[in-house]
Amino acid sequence: MSLMLQLPDGAVREVEAGTTARDVAASIGPRLLRDALVARVGERVCDLSRPLGDVVEGGRAPFAVLTAKDADGLFVYRHTTTHVMAQAVRRLYPGTRLAIGPVIENGFYYDMDVRDAAGEPVRLTAEDLPAIEAEMAKIVAADYPVAREVWSRDEARARFLADGEPFKVEIVDALPPEAEVTVYRQGDFHDLCRGPHLPSTGRIRAFKLLSVAGAYWRGDERRPMLQRLYGTAFATEAELKHYLWVQEEAKKRDHRRLGPELGLFLLKDEAPGFPFWLPRGWTVYRALEEWSRALQATAGYQEVQTPILMRSHLWERSGHWDLFRENMFTLERDEEQFAVKPMNCPAHCLLFASETRSYRDLPLRFSEYQQLTRYERSGTLHGLLRVRGMHQDDAHLFVAPEQIGAEIRGVLGLVDTVYGTLGMPYGIRLATRPERFLGDPARWDRAEADLGEAVRAAGQAFTLSPGEGAFYGPKLEFHVTDALGRQWQCATVQLDWNLPERFDLSYVGADGRAHRPVMIHRAILGSLERFVGILIEHFAGAFPTWLAPVQAVVLPLADRHTEYARRVGEALAAAGLRGEVDARPEKIRYRIRQAQVQQVPYMLIVGDREAEQGTVAVRSRRGGELGPEGLEGFVAALRREVAEKAREPR
Repeated sequence: MSLMLQLPDGAVREVEAGTTARDVAASIGPRLLRDALVARVGERVCDLSRPLGDVVEGGRAPFAVLTAKDADGLFVYRHTTTHVMAQAVRRLYPGTRLAIGPVIENGFYYDMDVRDAAGEPVRLTAEDLPAIEAEMAKIVAADYPVAREVWSRDEARARFLADGEPFKVEIVDALPPEAEVTVYRQGDFHDLCRGPHLPSTGRIRAFKLLSVAGAYWRGDERRPMLQRLYGTAFATEAELKHYLWVQEEAKKRDHRRLGPELGLFLLKDEAPGFPFWLPRGWTVYRALEEWSRALQATAGYQEVQTPILMRSHLWERSGHWDLFRENMFTLERDEEQFAVKPMNCPAHCLLFASETRSYRDLPLRFSEYQQLTRYERSGTLHGLLRVRGMHQDDAHLFVAPEQIGAEIRGVLGLVDTVYGTLGMPYGIRLATRPERFLGDPARWDRAEADLGEAVRAAGQAFTLSPGEGAFYGPKLEFHVTDALGRQWQCATVQLDWNLPERFDLSYVGADGRAHRPVMIHRAILGSLERFVGILIEHFAGAFPTWLAPVQAVVLPLADRHTEYARRVGEALAAAGLRGEVDARPEKIRYRIRQAQVQQVPYMLIVGDREAEQGTVAVRSRRGGELGPEGLEGFVAALRREVAEKAREPR
């Protein structure tokens, strides 16, 4: 029987049913064969050793050889490394009983009941990981072929029971009757697994075990406690080293550590999920908020403020009561139910409906920075990145249908300005209709099409996130990349036909008739709390001068220079700059070091010469000694740097 394979370049290749994916890779070229890990046949990823007649349906299928550069190839690469780790643990601790070992983002883990040869439990620590890595290296060096085997359910159950593998027996028992039971073997080790896997263990090039933690079997605290070994693997040693560097650098930049150290914010048990802003942190926060306000004012937004506590019937009308109530703080008073608002959109609908609107009023853009409150489970709270009390640069645009494209493009312009200024490139994802949603599916289809067309018209690309839209409308998600290459989902733009209908919003069109507006929900920074946390890590606490809580610190060399230092501080303040005078009775080197640790962009050192000549000796956080400058010239240069929002001090 012949099969027709359509290759990625569009070419069609005819092969026999017994041909393997490895055979096809070899026929294409030796380099591809060397790099090949698995193959994609139609929608399935399969082992290179599988006869294609087993996986090609209907005699024809798209075919591609996958390497570690492909997401599915890297997934399989890491999954085989998971099996190598399990094999190494079993060699060192022969009584170990295996549970599950999935691939996760940037790595993998395996849950195990680790026991020695006598069956006694062994508690692994970080000190044990190098020995396991060394055993893994031996398995890789042995280059064991990885073979797929199909067992009957009865055989699988009996053999895993005989092996003393109760967790594997439980997994086999839970499989549906029609499921194929597959086992993968490498050397003296075999494991229950769907696969696919690498052709051999020697294909693994770079790996690292990261940590060990406890985990209940099946995530159930009533079940046995297992040990979870975490690791990662990359196609090259250079990629692994870079990943490990990023992890170490991320620890240094952790906003939960830098925030208190730099005097930005505190987190207290008395108010879980609600940060306490310190003066310096509040300065950063306000600088972002004021910048956002200025951008929106220029773009024609009107700022409003609405109540934080409203009756439940508002949320019933908007749909939040049924679909979002578990995330809301609610209370009852005078036999009425109220909710603290988790978002501004229903209140803005009330504002729109408060007077008769004409097509001449549209687009109408309301913005608001009022506090929002959402109930997040305590286990999900994470510094500033996941909070219960937040403020957003929130806005709602009420537009005529024909204005959708122009308004979305205007929002995209704001996104470009904000993230371009901060040096954070971004990608766009279009999140489509979720399982639980409001409104007519046809309206959703139209809204999704309108969003996609607006992005394309703006010259931007996007990818799809199926089922990830808000319950009231599809949305654009903007995933920004920070200095370490990590992605954060920040800005959102949602197109909503449903709330205008639920609130019966209308405007008088040019034809004198009532028309339904469309609502655009958008936030550029998103939660300001979360965004400050992201920026702390992005800049490692060293904010650009325009954002820095203290832009320049004045350091008198001796007590007699304090009066002049204060005049310098007054000149900075008069120019609208944030300066401090550090006249503490400490050595100048210590005070310079403290300013450097606090990431102050500029240190202005003043002594006899500076006081006599009206100058300052300028030291930059980034560039070191810059030399003497006239006070007026320095102030003017600093004002320009702030106005231009330069990313780095001189």
